[in-house]
Amino acid sequence: MADSRSNIAAWEKRDDERRDLPSLVEKLGGDLAKLFDQKLALLRIEVKEEVDEYVRGSILMLAGGIVAAIGFALANIALAFAVSTLFVNTAFSQPAKYALGFVITGVAYLVIGGTVVLLAKNRLAKQALVPKRTVRELEKDKQWLQREL
Repeated sequence: MADSRSNIAAWEKRDDERRDLPSLVEKLGGDLAKLFDQKLALLRIEVKEEVDEYVRGSILMLAGGIVAAIGFALANIALAFAVSTLFVNTAFSQPAKYALGFVITGVAYLVIGGTVVLLAKNRLAKQALVPKRTVRELEKDKQWLQREL
């Protein structure tokens, strides 16, 4: 009998706890704070991932630009000598022959370097600035709150 009385008292205590509005509001506030902390953590992770991707893309663009510049300089010199030998029987002076070689090589490497930069730019353009997972989660939370309230 004492055991059944303690069970009844426990049930009454639980009913009182369920009906205690301030404790429910406090629990809701704690749950909402926890939810926003989780959403903020997700946002931080997504922003970090996006920044990392932009840094990697920028490094690729920089590397492509450096390689294009080095290639541009070396190939200009080599092509200038090659082109000058092609014009041996022309009336151009030796400096004019070198100039023609530099112009041809310069145009070729500008095209190659520009292509590398455009490819990297297009890759970065595909990256969205909006953190998709965080937005999706916040929309779910908004819908849930609307249903509950």
